[in-house]
Amino acid sequence: MHAIEELAKFAATHPAGSLCLSTKNACAVLITDLLAAVAAGLDSKLAVAARQAAIANYGTGPANVWLTCNTLSIAGAAMANAAAASSLDLDDGHRGAAGHPGAGIIPAVFAIAQAISVSDEEIFEAIAIGYDVALRVATARPTPTIDTYSSGRWVNYGVAAAAGRLLKLAPSQMANALAIAGAEGPIGVKKGTSRYQGSTVKELIPPAVVAGLTGAFRAQANATGPLDLLDNEQLYVRSVMTGELGLHWWLEDCYLKPYACCRYMHAAIDAILAMRRACAPILTLRIETFQRGTELSNERAPLTLEGAQYSYHFSCALAALYGREALQPVDPMRLHDPKVLELAGRIELIAHPDFAESFPKGTPCRVILDQGNGPESCTVISPLGDVDNPMSPAQVREKFRRLATTNLDPAWQDSVLRALDGLTTAGFVPLFGTLNSGLGKIDQSKERVLA
Repeated sequence: MHAIEELAKFAATHPAGSLCLSTKNACAVLITDLLAAVAAGLDSKLAVAARQAAIANYGTGPANVWLTCNTLSIAGAAMANAAAASSLDLDDGHRGAAGHPGAGIIPAVFAIAQAISVSDEEIFEAIAIGYDVALRVATARPTPTIDTYSSGRWVNYGVAAAAGRLLKLAPSQMANALAIAGAEGPIGVKKGTSRYQGSTVKELIPPAVVAGLTGAFRAQANATGPLDLLDNEQLYVRSVMTGELGLHWWLEDCYLKPYACCRYMHAAIDAILAMRRACAPILTLRIETFQRGTELSNERAPLTLEGAQYSYHFSCALAALYGREALQPVDPMRLHDPKVLELAGRIELIAHPDFAESFPKGTPCRVILDQGNGPESCTVISPLGDVDNPMSPAQVREKFRRLATTNLDPAWQDSVLRALDGLTTAGFVPLFGTLNSGLGKIDQSKERVLA
């Protein structure tokens, strides 16, 4: 049996109704966290452009573009929502996978659920299965073989699995859905070929969503794909990818992000915040981290929010000068802040031998900070939001409130949080109603015309 067939059998035949309440609760937290990221990123240039492209390219349909009055095709809505969810780098992630599953899988599941008749239980199951398949494929890659860490290289597998589950594909169809999605997913930019991290290409999640959905629907129509795609043991460790399927749900191992920047630098920010004294002078700031962290674009004076998200220098300067709120999310005006740019120009960033073997399983960091009383040191192994340093449900709700304040009407915030609190009891209909309500503060009249 091919590895894809083994994953497909699990995705298609895992017993319905077998998710425990704790797994559903974990799923509800991930949905809450993702909608917080959407609330923050809704009016970003990346999200607006994706939304306009989806309206122009994919046509109207039954699925809602969240917080707008537009309803598009399944692929159009899922792509636009995935772009908003991943735009500010606030979406969930997984250390073994070294990337972000939720921004692709949850929008795809919601779009299909609005288009066809599915139960609440089936929505939970599709999300759990989508996370499992995506994260297993990603984590199975031996680190030396990975040519790009863009999440779009493996999110497509999870989207295809989740979509196939909702479409009730047979195991053979599910296998072909995964194979098509894998073969036709975005290739991305390989390490060292471009400084793409400062552009809106980012994680390649929106095109991966389209590829995953297309794979599932094509397989439903009896298209076929290369079933041996994941069989090369040098590229995918089979035991990681298919071992103990269904015994533990991998979505419960995801981290959440309190700061709007690449996860690599969250440990550094936690360390800075632990030592920071408001208004104290910052004489020197040295960051010691793992090698991969130093290979980000790390622009000292980024011109875009995307560039800022991949810069230790900028994000850490922002945290040191203005505290955690400055990264929840980042105000585009800070890109031109002379104090931030001056400090970013002085920060020292090095790869330290202490952390040489950490990545991708961990993203630790040590910060040495002199605020006028001599150098102080703080080492953070597990940043806030990691599995062993988790954000509580209350902290996730607080994240939602904080990120939604600028862009969204307070009435919508209240409605969506009530709906999220009731996911495991009242189901998804109330939540879909709030996402369709159009209470967001974006220029909806303009989008109605485009639609």
